[in-house]
Amino acid sequence: MKKPKKREAEEAGKAEEILDKTAKIAELVNKSLTIIKDVGIENEPLKNLSLSPAQRDVLLTAPGIPQPVKTKLARAKADFTHAEVAAMIKAILEGAQSGNGRQKTAFLFVAKHLLERSSEETTALAARAAAKSKEPKAKIPAGTIFQFKITLKEIKPPIWRRIQTKDCTLEKLHEHIQTAMGWTNSHLHQFEIDGVRYGDPELLMEGFEDETPPVNSLRTKVSKMLPKDGKRFHFDYEYDFGDGWEHEIVFEGCLQAEKGTRYPVCVEGARACPPEDVGGTGGYEEYLEALADPKHEEHESYLEWRGPFDPEAFDAKAVTKRMRRGLPNWREME
Repeated sequence: MKKPKKREAEEAGKAEEILDKTAKIAELVNKSLTIIKDVGIENEPLKNLSLSPAQRDVLLTAPGIPQPVKTKLARAKADFTHAEVAAMIKAILEGAQSGNGRQKTAFLFVAKHLLERSSEETTALAARAAAKSKEPKAKIPAGTIFQFKITLKEIKPPIWRRIQTKDCTLEKLHEHIQTAMGWTNSHLHQFEIDGVRYGDPELLMEGFEDETPPVNSLRTKVSKMLPKDGKRFHFDYEYDFGDGWEHEIVFEGCLQAEKGTRYPVCVEGARACPPEDVGGTGGYEEYLEALADPKHEEHESYLEWRGPFDPEAFDAKAVTKRMRRGLPNWREME
């Protein structure tokens, strides 16, 4: 049975209205995304976002919602970052273009709710960031040196290094940690500071486009992450996500550079770095046990793998030379 012309006209009008609203919301969310990227608040939580169970159900039906966000939606009290909220809006707008009449209306209603809740806070944060950028920036006194203690977690006796460096990016600090500890920069790494992940987005997001990107460690200075009062401050550094080498980094304070001293410097430390790809802390324990026992079934194979190994070996001067030599710049080698 053919629909009456009046009903067809009404449905066509509603469809056109939905498309118009979808386009307007899409334009606004794109502007919002530009703002949050410009002021660097993508990974900050949206404070005043509340979702009803019905709204969460609508979001979960949108095919484009990233899986990490769906996992959060299943938790009633989960917080969402500005970037995650923007991703949700874009996903349900896509759903609004392909769903039936009721779905389209529901998707648009939730999109409008998310946009209203996020826009006010985004605008306020952007204004605050803009005002802050106009303030005179505090300068680091000339000759300021930062001191860190790096300790490999879950290994006893501890493997640790105390280093001193000038101000640098977190990516350069990663290089100092690698060369001070004795790693070879053969695997991925990341920092976690106050619950926020820092790393190289180009590397960490490869194959994980649906996840929230890390704050760019190539652009983040150490001086911006540390307490202004110079008090001790703890944060984490992870290397090789397979073996899972977790390090505790302690900022121990600032001091003045000594005349005639080149930086970075390894001041002191203890014990040798485990071999790469040994299998994490558990694998390292097995490795040491096998090397110490000539009758162990793996003794000969481990010796063939990398030769003799002294777990107590440490030389601060040799470490300093390695730190100053640095790592090969793989970006320039490509």
